[in-house]
Amino acid sequence: MNVVQRVKAPTPKFFKILRTIGISLAVAGGAVLASPIAIPAAVVSVASYVILAGSVITAVSQTAVEQNKEDEQHTEQ
Repeated sequence: MNVVQRVKAPTPKFFKILRTIGISLAVAGGAVLASPIAIPAAVVSVASYVILAGSVITAVSQTAVEQNKEDEQHTEQ
């Protein structure tokens, strides 16, 4: 299964929830970085790590797929 097929395949419910959490984290970190007020360097640093974590969670959860019985039989052979 290549990457395009994997992304288009159905995603399990747990990973859909994780994907939503990851997107929310990335958006929250972006909002902190884009705020027009002066923010301490530590907060900016934490916000950038939150964006990174949210992006990774989103990418990993998007590529998780449900396996049905047909797929399992093909991988066993």
